[in-house]
Amino acid sequence: MVENRRVRRPSPAASSLSFAEVEIFRGRINAISDEMAIVLARTSMSPVIYEVLDFSCGICGPDGRLISQANGITAFTGIYAHLIKAIRRKYGHNIRPGDMFITNDPFVGHTHTADVAVIDPVFFEGGIVAFAVSIAHWAELGGAVPGSLSPTASEIYQEGLRFNSLKLFREGYREENIFDLIRLNVRLPEMTLGDLQAEIASVRIGALRIRELCERYGSGKLELAFQEILKVGEAVGRRSVAALPNGSYLAQDWIDGDGLSSDPIPIQVAVTIANDLMTVDFTGSSAQRNSPLNCTKGALEAAVCTIFKAIVDPVRALNDGCFKALKIIVPDGTIFSAQKPAATGWYYEVTAHAIDLVWRALAPILSARIGVGHYLSLCVSYIGGKDPKTQLPFVVVEPHVGGWGARAGSDGENALIGVTDGQSCNYSIELFETKYPIRINEYSLNTAEAAGPGEFRGGLGKVREYEMTAEDCFMYASAGRSVHKPWGYNDGGEGSSNIVELIRNGTVQRAARMPYTPLNKGDRFRVLTSSGGGYGNASERSKAAIRSDVKRGYVDRKTARHLYGYVEFDGNQNLPEPLIDRGS
Repeated sequence: MVENRRVRRPSPAASSLSFAEVEIFRGRINAISDEMAIVLARTSMSPVIYEVLDFSCGICGPDGRLISQANGITAFTGIYAHLIKAIRRKYGHNIRPGDMFITNDPFVGHTHTADVAVIDPVFFEGGIVAFAVSIAHWAELGGAVPGSLSPTASEIYQEGLRFNSLKLFREGYREENIFDLIRLNVRLPEMTLGDLQAEIASVRIGALRIRELCERYGSGKLELAFQEILKVGEAVGRRSVAALPNGSYLAQDWIDGDGLSSDPIPIQVAVTIANDLMTVDFTGSSAQRNSPLNCTKGALEAAVCTIFKAIVDPVRALNDGCFKALKIIVPDGTIFSAQKPAATGWYYEVTAHAIDLVWRALAPILSARIGVGHYLSLCVSYIGGKDPKTQLPFVVVEPHVGGWGARAGSDGENALIGVTDGQSCNYSIELFETKYPIRINEYSLNTAEAAGPGEFRGGLGKVREYEMTAEDCFMYASAGRSVHKPWGYNDGGEGSSNIVELIRNGTVQRAARMPYTPLNKGDRFRVLTSSGGGYGNASERSKAAIRSDVKRGYVDRKTARHLYGYVEFDGNQNLPEPLIDRGS
């Protein structure tokens, strides 16, 4: 029920805030977002939330614009406002104290059905002063396959339940029909409803903290603080764009098939910088696909906002003001702007390409600040079945780490999560082997293929091998960048490829996008992620760097000789001079 509130006089209007007051509010609001994230992680039931950290929490103003977002999944950058505006359009003035909403509809600005948002309007003195938002990946939402995101889905109806800005609570009372709908239509109801309760707890603590700020300082000052935070964000964004050279920068690429067809899918972007405005235009990219490799405009906007933020202001806390210096153009019906009823389950493969296109287009003017091509695809795998110990079904969703590209002056990083997943973590081996009938046989850097060669080499990907210790299990996975490899720059070489291997009955099956596949005890599958691209000509790589790579096992002697022109050496001698003349 809604708590009883005594009648209060409206807060006296504040005309301005000092710099110190703005910074106090900024710090308090950022702390609220962080506290929401802690509550969500500590109370959730799914490892993809509490272990991988596949979620996002934040505070928005009454108009829906983002004021603060906790560090987390970058794929949610910029979508909060779309979700809140959809609620405003649907309910108008029929939003009451105690109402709380649930939404996961990609066609109102969200990502895919598995990312479920819970939104709590924060009322104070009779009006909405803010919204507390929590978005988390649910490991099970019904649909065609366990885990909900079939790699062969052709329309969104195969991807589980869709909540179109529904009231989860109405004036403080729980809408039991919504909870019953979820309970009856998902394969793991206890875990799914537990994760929902964690999101509810998260937004409630956010709403409580915002009301405490209003109690102490007044809602007028809070509104002014929101305005100042957005104003500073806009100023920083515009100033940073204005510092870049005016001009148009182009990039083209291909997505390596969609799982139903292996035909390459053409995509392109034109980035135009005109004074303090950056325009990103995806006109000319492929039409939407009859597969889950699509994203909607909201997800595309989140992707472009991610790379824009990385370019203009990577350190300062995030808010929507920053993006006033950004304009995004995309016609309807492309792979970046899919229309109903397109499937969008594997949207993150598409948005990763959108980020990479902008990244690549701006490489000529930003190569010292951002790396070259990285492994890009999260190569997400799903494993599930029935645990013989508990006799309960299980589903494990795992995004995989990979190699990042080099940049001017630095090698790429080894085995980091992809750009769309921000601060996500990989699963610990102990969690797998303790919680599920799975054994991890190998978790190592992928040195089978050398990293993208260059004066500065790409970072290495990884190998993860799973062995099933029970019967009647399954897996499915999707890995991009399996044909068109991570790009190098300034004479740097390409990285390697992402691939999935299924090993059973003495055979090895290799594929990039592997559909739902039954597994039995003793069956193994491996996810091998790629290295990043290299920067600069390989002939300029220092002897010390090559020597270090050989000693660490990052590259074998034969490959070092082939790529860098070095002959073998024994352990008692220094690495000889190169066979090619490298100059001084």
